[in-house]
Parts: sequence; structure tokens; C-alpha cells
Amino acid sequence: MKYEDLSNFSMMDLFRMEVENQAALLNNSLLALETNPNIAAELESLMRAAHSIKGAARIVQVEGAVKIAHVMEDCFVAAQKGTIRVDSAGTIDVLLHGVDELIRLAQLSESDIHSWQIEHQAEIDTLIAAIAAIASPAPEAHPLPPVLIQAEIEPPSENLAIQPADNLSQSDAPALLVPAAIDSTEQTFSIQPLSPSKEDAQFSAQNSKFKFQNNTERVVRLSAENLNRLMGLAGESLVEVNWLQPFADSLFKLRKQQGELSNLLEKLQESFEGEQLKAGTTETLNFAQQKASECNQTLNERLSELELFSRRFGNLSDRLYREVIASHMRPFADGVQGFPRMVRDLARHLGKQVKFEIVGKSTQVDRDILEKLEAPLTHILQNAIAHGIEFPEERLAAGKPADGTVRLEATHRAGMLSITISDDGQGVNFNRLREKIVEKNLSTSDIVAQLTETELIDFLFLPGFSTRNTVSQISGRGVGLDVAQSVVREFGGVLRAVSKQGKGMSFHLQLPLTLSVIRTLLVEISGEPYAFPLTRIERIVLVPKETIPLVENRQYFMTDNQTIGLVAAYQVLELNPFTLNSEDLPVVIISDRSSRYGLVVDRFLGERDLVVRPLDPRLGKVQDISAAAILEDGSPVLIIDVEDMVRSIDKLLANGRLNPVSSAGDSAPSAPRKRILVVDDSITVREVERKLLENNGYEVEVAVNGVDGWNAVRTGQYNLIITDVDMPRMNGIELVTQIKNHSNFKSLPVMIVSYKDREEDRLRGLEAGANYYLTKSSFHDDTLLNAVIDLIGE
Repeated sequence: MKYEDLSNFSMMDLFRMEVENQAALLNNSLLALETNPNIAAELESLMRAAHSIKGAARIVQVEGAVKIAHVMEDCFVAAQKGTIRVDSAGTIDVLLHGVDELIRLAQLSESDIHSWQIEHQAEIDTLIAAIAAIASPAPEAHPLPPVLIQAEIEPPSENLAIQPADNLSQSDAPALLVPAAIDSTEQTFSIQPLSPSKEDAQFSAQNSKFKFQNNTERVVRLSAENLNRLMGLAGESLVEVNWLQPFADSLFKLRKQQGELSNLLEKLQESFEGEQLKAGTTETLNFAQQKASECNQTLNERLSELELFSRRFGNLSDRLYREVIASHMRPFADGVQGFPRMVRDLARHLGKQVKFEIVGKSTQVDRDILEKLEAPLTHILQNAIAHGIEFPEERLAAGKPADGTVRLEATHRAGMLSITISDDGQGVNFNRLREKIVEKNLSTSDIVAQLTETELIDFLFLPGFSTRNTVSQISGRGVGLDVAQSVVREFGGVLRAVSKQGKGMSFHLQLPLTLSVIRTLLVEISGEPYAFPLTRIERIVLVPKETIPLVENRQYFMTDNQTIGLVAAYQVLELNPFTLNSEDLPVVIISDRSSRYGLVVDRFLGERDLVVRPLDPRLGKVQDISAAAILEDGSPVLIIDVEDMVRSIDKLLANGRLNPVSSAGDSAPSAPRKRILVVDDSITVREVERKLLENNGYEVEVAVNGVDGWNAVRTGQYNLIITDVDMPRMNGIELVTQIKNHSNFKSLPVMIVSYKDREEDRLRGLEAGANYYLTKSSFHDDTLLNAVIDLIGE
């Protein structure tokens, strides 16, 4: 049972909510009856929904809604008894008109509703008469078995009579148990009085006890503003918990220094052995050592407590953050309730037969995205019905079934929300499309003839472009797909279309799961981190410098047989120049509708999920930047506005203000030596690895077991960790797991070198997060050294 705090709502607000909920149920059930008129459960839902609206309308004294709902209820009761059939398209049309009229009445303001009913009384009476005509028994109707209503109810009082719905009249009983919503997982029940008397007003749901199989849940309404504030606070808690780890690391360094101090005191005492000391000196040294030992013990205890608290606090913050994220999500079904009705009405208006399928109704979508998806999805669905699905006779002539199929699917894929709208219609006539492009002077016939199908489809998204010669209410104005494209891009998403002539067309929307958290590629530009939304990146590549030609002071490179202009990211962002000493340039490929560029960055830092923080509105629009975020270590990072950056590059190129990407010079400072930590309990193995690596220019430190290695990782700075598997205190698999689960070290490369060469051992190491798993036989050739070079370079 679902409880909701409605104390702040007026009776008219409650009536609107009731009609909104029940109208969605009426629409869906009526559409289901149109394809299968013998679904008894749908008739039961329809009757109860109409009855709920009738009771709610009587309380707020909206007589028009009372009469419409009452006659619709009579119609559904008659269908339940089998005296009429609710299956023809004309009958469904009339009943859907009744639903529309109920919605219209509910949306009127309390001050206007009385005058509006008087003004439209004739229209309401006509509708009531049409529905009443349906409810009149037809002589030729074949009786259907009555629907049995089953409920597990304990009558709470002698004063409450619960009777079968088809035997009730306005005065039969003070109240009726009716469902406010029907769902496969939960039901919301309300007690609706049948007449607004004093006795009804005193009637309380507490007088009844109802048994249900569903889980109990309490719902409280929150504003979007409140949710956004909660999201921000949860994100901050997730960031703040990461400050504990640097503090713990500083204590580890302090413990290390404490150990060094103890060693110094011990050596000092040893140096005085056998010598004549002043009175009390020996006692002072012993006391100093005792205090150093006590400090070390206290420090170890506090470190253990801090680590335990850090793990618990981190887990709690992560759970809080995920719960807040979940509260910001809604099932996809909530945003597409009106589409079956829209598709049905549009198809009938055009004289087409369409089956509409929705897949993935339970897929969770950010409520802000869901609210704005209606417009683009509506345009694409209208496009599918008006342009894609053929008339029944055309489909039969082409060997297709008379009914066309339109499918709307939502799913989570690769950390993104993926929505697909597909149809089995005629697809795009590419010859006709080429003619239209030339006719509208968008390109020449010679160029259009060379364009691929993918390039031709891009013209469909241009404002004002249409393949129709005539204008109607549905199509021909050239608006629709460009609106859908704009809305999708506003969310940082991508909209693509694919067509097979004669077989159909599909539109693919790729959107972030939530606007509050986005998946990004983190890069470094002029020594500072920046984030690119993954949905706005085409790909990332490493481009060898020798493959970059310079033509008219502009640089290019080739990928997939396409020429892409090369631009230094620091120039676009007006940052300090940065000389790349590597022979391969890290490049991020970005684009908009007309331009594509390769941005050269310092280096790739990996993918990150970032909590989006809007920029202060007092800053206005910051060029090339869309928002900000906080990294795990608490440092800020700016999120790139890709479309704005493409426009900036266009302007800089037009003005001739972009310089070629700089190459490594002879005077470039030599890079510091790469540092490697070798962790192995065998002194022989440690020394072999150390000498091999030092002879090839690396700086090497060693640790004798996993715990020693983990402490070294947290207190030192390394480019690579090489570890054994079988070690005391903490084995290599546990060490790799600790490193990869730590927010500051998860990108640190780790290599396992072990005597174990079984496949299951290798898989264990790689599953723990190791970048390489080698056997110790690799010492005898260049395998180990080549692997090190592959991970961190020479």
C-alpha cells in the first residue's frame, strides 16, 4: 500500500491528480481492448477507473465530469455482463473522446469550471448521449461471462457494506474500495465516498483493514529543487570522504618518521655502550626509547581506527549518493504514457494501420531528461507514421502485412541511456532525397551524387528541410527532426538515423543516464585537468608526429580514410604553450554537424563519473566551458562545451590565428627517471629485477612483502608496481586489489611476475586489476623489459 502526504493540496488539486492517474489507465486499457476485446481484467480496470473519477468529481461538484464518468462506468459494467462489446474502432473513439473531456474538465481552474460547463453544456450532452448509446444492450450481442472480482478483505465494521460493483447505485453504500492505479508490482487503493454527505465526510480509512500481497511503501512529494540540493550534498559527501585518505597517508609518513627516530635513538644508545656517562643519561635514553615506542603504538592504533572509519564513511557516502541518484530517476513508462494513444489516433487520421510496441518501460531515466524527451520522441514517432509506414494496400502489394509496426525501446547500454525508435516502413528514398537537396540549393548535383547514405540522412536534420511537396498538419513544414536533434544535443546526447530502403528506418538516441552525473574522458591540457563528455567524443587516437602534414599552415591527419584538421587544445583555451616530447600525439576527435577536428592534449587521464556543478550564473556563458565538477582528491575540473569549442576553432581558423602543433625540440628538458617499486619476498628475485631495471634507466625501490609494499605505495610516488603473488602478510593478488580499489592509485600500472604459470592463476591476477601477468622465466629474455616499456615508456 502506498501512503502519500496530501495535506497541502486542495480538493480541486486532488481531483486533478485523480483524473490524471485514472485517465492514463483508461487510455491504455481502451487501446488494449481495441486489439483484444475479451480481456476481462481490462474491463475491470476501466470500470473502477471511471467509478473513481465519478466519486472524485461528485466531491468537488464538477457535474459534467460526474455525468461523463457515470455513463462510461455503465458502459463498462454492461461489457462486463456481456450485454455489449467494446471492440470496434468507432466505439473506442467515442470512449477516448470521453477521456479527453474528463482531462479537459480537470485542467480548468476552480473559478472557470462552472462557467465553462454552462458554455459547453450542449457539447457535453452530445458526448454523454453517444456513450449512453454504446451502453444500450444490442440484441445481437453475444453474452460474455461476467467478471469475478476477487479481493482479500476483512470487513472492519458493521457500518461498512462492500458489494459487487455492478450492483451498486449512488445510494447503496457509503463507500467503495477502488484502485487508484493498477500496476504489476504495486497497487494504490483509495476510499471514495459515493455521495457527499456528513456521514461520508466522517468516514475514515482507519475503519477498514485490507490485506495485500505487495510490500509497504510510503511516498512523500519533493520538489525538483529539493532533489537537486540533495544531489549536491550527496556529491559533496562523496568528495569529502576522499580527504580522509590523504590525511591517513600523512600519518603513515609520520609513522615512518617515528620509526626512523626510534632507530636513531637505538643507535645512539648503542654508540654509548661501554662508555662512562653522566648520571641519569642512560635512564634518559631508556625513557626516550620507551616514549618513542609508546608513540609508535598509539600511532598504529589510531591509524587502524582511522582506516576503519574511512572505509565505513566511504561506504556510507557511496550508499547515500546512490540512493539520491535513484530518487532522481523515474521509469521510462512515466514519460511515454500518452504515446500509444497518439500513435493510434494519428494512424487512424492518416488511414494507416499501425502496431505500436514499447520495450523497456521499467528502464530508469533522469526525471529532467524524461520531461524533455516528449517533444523529440513525438516528432520522431510522427515522422515514422507519416513518412515511414505505408498505406495497407501498398504494404500488401510489397509483400508486407497490412499492419505496420513502430517500436520504441529504452535500455541502459555502456553506461548510457539508449533509446531506439524503429519502423518497418518504406525507409528513405535516397534518389528523392538527392533531388530535394539539389532543389533546395543545399548542394550541387555532382557533389550530392558522391554522398554516402549516412551523409544524405544528415540533411533530414536541417531546419526547414522536408521531402514532402505539400504541407499538412502532420508533415511538410520541415520542422520536427531538427527540433529533436536540438533537444538531444542540449542534453549532451547524440541522435543518429539509419535507413534501409523498402525495409524501414530507425533513430538512435544516446543520452547520459542522468544530468547530475556524467561519464567523461579526463585529459590534461597545459598541466591542468579538463573533462570531455563521452557522448560528445567521436574517438581518441594516438597520432605519430611523422604522419602529420602541414598544408597552408594547417596540420591534418588521416583516420578511416578521412582527413581531420589538427588543433592544439591549449591554443583554443588560451592557455600556456606545452611542448609534447612524445613521438605520438594524444588526440581527442570532436565534431558538430558541419566540422570535425582533432584536439591535441597533453595526455589522457582516463574515464571518470563526475557530479555536474553548474557555473555561477553571475559569470554568464564561459566560452568553451559548460560546467564544473570535483575530482576524487577534491580538486576542481572544468567540463568542456564541445559545440562551443568547435565554433571557437572555426573562428580561429577563419582569422588565421591557430599555429601548428609544436614538436619536441633539442632544448627540451630531460624527463625525470621513471620510478618502479618491486615487491617480492625473495631477495634473489628482488635484486635480479632491480639490476635489470636500473641498467635500463629506471629508478627502483624494493619491498619485502605485500604490507611493506602497500605502505610504500601510499607514502611514495611510483610510475609502476611489480609484485610477486605468494608473499607473507599480504599476497600479490590482495596488494593489486588494494591498489586498484584506492581512488588515488587505481590508474597506477601494476605488473605481476610469478613462478605460477597456470591459466587460472593468470586470470586471477588480471581480474584483480593487474595490467600484465608474467612468469619469472621472462628474466631470461626481453619480455619483462618490453612489458615495462609498454606500460610506462622508456
